Amino acid sequence: MTTTSPAGLAAPPDGHPVSDLVGGGTRSPATDAAAALLDQLIARGVRDVVLSPGSRSQALALAVADAEERGLLRLHVRIDERVAGFTALGIGRETRMPAAIVCTSGTAVANLAPAVLEAHHSGVPLLLLTADRPPELRGVGANQTTRQPGIFAPNTRFELDLPTPTEIDDTGSGDQTVSLRDIADQAVSAALGDAVRPAGPVHLNLPFREPLAGSLPPWWGADAGEGAHTVDAPLENDQSGALYQGGGGIGDADEALAADEEPLVLPRGIRTIVLAGEGAGPRAEALAWEGGWPLVAEIVSGARFGRQLVHSYRELLRRPELSDPIERVVVLGHPTLARETSALLSRDDVEVIALRGPGETVNLNGATVAVAAVAPAPTAASTTEAIAADRAWLGEWMRASRAASVDLSVPAPDGEALASADPQTRLGAISAELAVLREKLDRVALVDAAWRATWPHDRLVFGSSRLVRVADAVLPGKKVTVHANRGLAGIDGTVATAFGVAIASQAEGAAGVTRVLLGDLALLHDVGALLLVPGETAPRIQVIVGNDSGGTIFDGLEVAALGSSQQRDRVLYTPQDADLEALATAYGWTYARVETRAALDQALTSPVVGPQLIEVPLPR
Repeated sequence: MTTTSPAGLAAPPDGHPVSDLVGGGTRSPATDAAAALLDQLIARGVRDVVLSPGSRSQALALAVADAEERGLLRLHVRIDERVAGFTALGIGRETRMPAAIVCTSGTAVANLAPAVLEAHHSGVPLLLLTADRPPELRGVGANQTTRQPGIFAPNTRFELDLPTPTEIDDTGSGDQTVSLRDIADQAVSAALGDAVRPAGPVHLNLPFREPLAGSLPPWWGADAGEGAHTVDAPLENDQSGALYQGGGGIGDADEALAADEEPLVLPRGIRTIVLAGEGAGPRAEALAWEGGWPLVAEIVSGARFGRQLVHSYRELLRRPELSDPIERVVVLGHPTLARETSALLSRDDVEVIALRGPGETVNLNGATVAVAAVAPAPTAASTTEAIAADRAWLGEWMRASRAASVDLSVPAPDGEALASADPQTRLGAISAELAVLREKLDRVALVDAAWRATWPHDRLVFGSSRLVRVADAVLPGKKVTVHANRGLAGIDGTVATAFGVAIASQAEGAAGVTRVLLGDLALLHDVGALLLVPGETAPRIQVIVGNDSGGTIFDGLEVAALGSSQQRDRVLYTPQDADLEALATAYGWTYARVETRAALDQALTSPVVGPQLIEVPLPR
């Protein structure tokens, strides 16, 4: 039986004195609570924890460290909570399982906000375990204390301000332990989503009183990972602060879907395109193939392949003879890269059907129909005229696509001239080859080289910079895994996200290299992600920086024609001359500066053994 002391701490059973000293058999309610929570998270399949050190979270930290030594999970330590948040986001993107983030109280929690927002809008599972002061220390000026409950609302799927632990449990069956296991179950389920709610971030706020850590309970680790513990009844949250957000709060498109909703049957003979944005995946290509419709796929969609892929889609959407007749658009994922697609989705004369995915449903025209699934009408049930109309429509787009496609292949050497008996002819051919090898890289050549070097076992991560738009405009189809933070399309966290993707995709000795394409400002914004503390996993990752010395993405926006050049530089372009080689050296990364296509191809195809920074100088 557990009793409670006047100070609010549990009076433990005989033989387990509570003290400020950790170890030597000393027990703490904080540690018992941390063990119960983590034990059930492991049982539910959580395998990655990203931790930023701190005092208030030490019970969780020590339990996680012990779990790592037992082989129950993978621990990743990051000193910067913002970096930790995006690293966990990258793991969740790749695995579709939530990675847990552990941090201390105060500003540490606030630094997780950018990753939380991205996870919410992209539908990425994420689990936040934030340590806190107990309720009596909130709002009284206590050190490192702010009001953490609700700090991320309304961007969480589930949020709970847990009761302060007061019990020491020798058997693993006490009320506190059972309740915490139930909370862990709820948290994982909410983060993963289901048929009616998308995946997303979950926040558990964990107040702890001193002593902040002690010895792990005797039942810890005995059956972790062997299946979820049985929980008899749900937790009663009458004063818990639980908030179930359901991913909603951002328009009618977020309304819950009925679990038994049938696929929407799409009649044939209506001029339709399939539009794939970030997160769409291969199902977009499959739908286009089944329906016989053109496929417009962003470079970050994971659907940029197949016979019906439309090349140079932005150019084609600007042609009235192709865009004006569009009657229906089926949207998968989150399209964000092109103004042409935004304009199309905003038209009131186009029927827009959006498949609910992991993120926020697009509804730019205010009349979009959000559905769980669609299915083209069977050809057997369609008229001959409708089938013929679909074939004619597809043919029109495919002919335009072939004509507009960009040939990025390097001209083949002139073998005849190189073998000529005429010295001048041979010298001319050799000079031409050398000129090709020495030609300076531009953005098109850069994205083409990275695209060609990436294969299905690799991962490609795009930052929110000018390069992703160039890639979207010119690159051909290829079935590779692509990631990008396009939920909010922020510049922050790109390197950290790529680290998470690399860690997850290369787990258990899996092959492959993770490449991230970004601009110089995106790198400098996330420079803290380059730091790996001793003992951390160093995945095979290439950070490829297109360095044009500032935010030249503004060259393509309206502001380029406004204000003086000095004003634009000061408040928009923000020119920089950072020494990236010195930066790489400071963080222990290998570094290469490449200026030609031949050098870049060699860098991208050479064996990668750890973190590598590749700088590519680019003209403005």
